[in-house]
Amino acid sequence: MSDNLFGKLFSFSTFGESHGPAIGCLVDGVPPRLPLSAEDIQPYLDRRKPGQNRFVTQRREADEVEILSGVFEGQTTGTPIGLLIRNTDQRSKDYGEIARQFRPGHADYTYQAKYGVRDYRGGGRSSARETAMRVAAGAIADIALRHILGSSYKVIGSVVQIGPHKIDPSRFDASEIDNNPFFCADPVAAKDWEAYLDEVRKSGSSAGAILQVTASGIPAGLGQPIYGKLDTELAAAMMSINAVKGVEIGSGFDLAAIPGEIAGDEMRAADGSDTPDFLSNHAGGILGGISSGQEIVVRLAIKPTSSILTTRQSVDLDGKDVDVMTKGRHDPCVGIRGVPVAEAMMACVLLDQLMRHKAQTGLF
Repeated sequence: MSDNLFGKLFSFSTFGESHGPAIGCLVDGVPPRLPLSAEDIQPYLDRRKPGQNRFVTQRREADEVEILSGVFEGQTTGTPIGLLIRNTDQRSKDYGEIARQFRPGHADYTYQAKYGVRDYRGGGRSSARETAMRVAAGAIADIALRHILGSSYKVIGSVVQIGPHKIDPSRFDASEIDNNPFFCADPVAAKDWEAYLDEVRKSGSSAGAILQVTASGIPAGLGQPIYGKLDTELAAAMMSINAVKGVEIGSGFDLAAIPGEIAGDEMRAADGSDTPDFLSNHAGGILGGISSGQEIVVRLAIKPTSSILTTRQSVDLDGKDVDVMTKGRHDPCVGIRGVPVAEAMMACVLLDQLMRHKAQTGLF
């Protein structure tokens, strides 16, 4: 399987399957002399790991990361960093019945069509289990960005909609995100989502979600015209996350209904600064594929979890009609645990673009 490498100057490649002995990644291009330990990475993984509440899969994985290379005496050496997480709570027997069946909404059929073979245990390589390694790589990127850009830099992700239920933007409070199981910045919406997802889970179905990820403290100038645009690479990064079916930057699709005199973000001179004051941010902090210095805003739509306890129509390897019900432990809304993954991909793209900007212009 090719195309497992993400990024150019800062890059990572993941390996492993959902029910294999371990998952891992190799992170390359990390600047040397960056203070780093497994303890620095672990908090990022703890936000994503399964089994933390009734609204996520009950698979129990500690997700304890091991650093195998690239770090010596507490700092990075500039050589590739090998990371490993051992799988400890696989239940492959849950998937025996679908070994010859294609689950609707999953990659079962397409993997079989492409390779002529597939690991059916928990989805194998197509499982969201792989995203733990993206979070580990993203942790390194986030730590490096904080080291380079300072305290003004911050990436914040949250869930802004589950099913048809949206947050109230006027109640958005970033300090609330870690106070509920939904990464929700609206405490009222978080309470409503509890009752909604309990009903979804009991009915044997699932729900989709919309996530929002913002990055502040990003300097103007990041992005490579024409094919390495910052928004191009952010969109590709977010679309690579399991179950993501849509991405928008800034006001996104709403821009189609906004008049031109409003859609274009106006500017005024800022006292004591070489950069202007923007009067709005419909562009999501990116103009012509290059960062403007404003907050970068990305939203992604995640489809409902395909693994559900409702019987559904499909076919098997012999081309016969079958009825499929997916057993095992699954998220009623996979979008919830997508927040740390989306934050990680944002950080990875930003660090890669920052390093490319430095290489081309000599400027940070």
